Amino acid sequence: MKETVTLRLILGDQLNLSHSWLKTTDKNTIFVLMEMRQETDYVCHHIQKVVGFFAAMRRFAQQLAADGHRVKYYKINDEDNTQSLTQNLQFCIDQYQVTHFEYQLPDEYRLDKQLKSFCQQINISSKAIDTEHFLTTRTTVADQFEGKKMWLMENFYRKIRQKYALLMESDGQPTGGQWNFDADNRKKWTGKPALPLPLTFKNNCQQEFDDILKSGAATFGNINANEFGYPVTRSQAIEVLTFFTEKCLPFFGSYEDAMTVQSGTLFHSRLSFALNIKLLSPLEVVQAAVAAWEIRKEEISLSQVEGFVRQIIGWREYVRGIYWAKMPDYVTKNFFGNTRKLPQWFWTGDTKMRCQREAVQHSLDHAYAHHIQRLMVTGNFTSLAGIAPDDVDAWYLGIYIDALEWVELPNTRGMSQFADGGIVGTKPYVASANYMHKMSDYCTKCDYKKDLKVGKDACPLNSLYWHFYERNRTLLEKNPRIGMMYIMLNKMDGVEKSKIMAQAEYYLENIETL
Repeated sequence: MKETVTLRLILGDQLNLSHSWLKTTDKNTIFVLMEMRQETDYVCHHIQKVVGFFAAMRRFAQQLAADGHRVKYYKINDEDNTQSLTQNLQFCIDQYQVTHFEYQLPDEYRLDKQLKSFCQQINISSKAIDTEHFLTTRTTVADQFEGKKMWLMENFYRKIRQKYALLMESDGQPTGGQWNFDADNRKKWTGKPALPLPLTFKNNCQQEFDDILKSGAATFGNINANEFGYPVTRSQAIEVLTFFTEKCLPFFGSYEDAMTVQSGTLFHSRLSFALNIKLLSPLEVVQAAVAAWEIRKEEISLSQVEGFVRQIIGWREYVRGIYWAKMPDYVTKNFFGNTRKLPQWFWTGDTKMRCQREAVQHSLDHAYAHHIQRLMVTGNFTSLAGIAPDDVDAWYLGIYIDALEWVELPNTRGMSQFADGGIVGTKPYVASANYMHKMSDYCTKCDYKKDLKVGKDACPLNSLYWHFYERNRTLLEKNPRIGMMYIMLNKMDGVEKSKIMAQAEYYLENIETL
């Protein structure tokens, strides 16, 4: 009787050492991991993102081998690497005389489609299993809101809190008597409390960097490959989690929307990369935060921990559900019909707008920006300027180390750009310089004047803000959440309005030199 040989695929964002696959070893089970041009090339990625993935994958594969598992690892420049997921899989099936193939469900639609098609073509049995990472299934959000017009994240969030008994009382009520403390979490940072220096590592990733250069894969951004700062092993990821609960959590909620030139991270956890490649699980992350709060209630208020829990088990799980419910059509959504190209300074940081320069340059240097920089700085500008959603998506997906399509797309095309017409957000998230000044110190020492709407020194956000509402009037005027904007626009002096619109048109025509 022929021996059963199983091939198990582990993708680069499935580095979960706690997965049930790894509970036992079997000489007839082979795990395969691949570095591929297929994955480096589908958008142009930040060099730190590619290095981070390869470094984490290589160390994960080494750990599997050390634990006694059989591992086939394709490095990017290996001679037998076809750079294609399915061709490499077929080669392994033939080489190892595989009789059964298994894979963990991918988090990206394109890979899910590719693997389903592959399994229909091969002449051996196959099986797809869960990644055992998320707190919900792909269909949980769609199932909960079936037949409903509004898919409110808050309702979804409450169900997850109840299911996992997170910040809940024995009588079924939320701890503190309310579900959401978001109103307490909008403070501007003005110098105190002291900002912690983010915990970084000095991982030597020179080999990964050299291999990527040799492969010819196109990348952008800056890196110090000898001192790569992101966690690339589970133990390092746990260190970052511990650092967050000890140093950042006491102030996280209050300042989660704040921005400052003094720090691109403030009190944020910087756990998204480790979470998204599954070095950490969302449940262990929120449980660690809640445990820290329970021990240190005098130091950590409930609003700090609730804001963090909401981000992880509410928003993160919710956007994943939106992604799987709305794909593949979601990637084509363009509610406003925007077509303008993304300015080149998004790739260089060379702009006179200090808010944009700070956010873009930090992203180029660190492959990271926190959620308000993404939503209300770069996302705000691209919305106001009418940039094509495809361009915006490609930039966000490429520049951030934590960006995978399942989480990037609903956040960008949905929440940030309102290109989905209101599936994720109930209104466009756009703002003038007033918001930027309220939540940051970016306006200080900017070449533009935050209080001016017109003139050569007028902040572009001000005129573009009103231009956005005017040009999208037919699409937005009946939205109840923004009716006040049109009341103000309608009351605006005709001469002043003409000057503002002309100013905005000038800035749009000269967008590359802003």
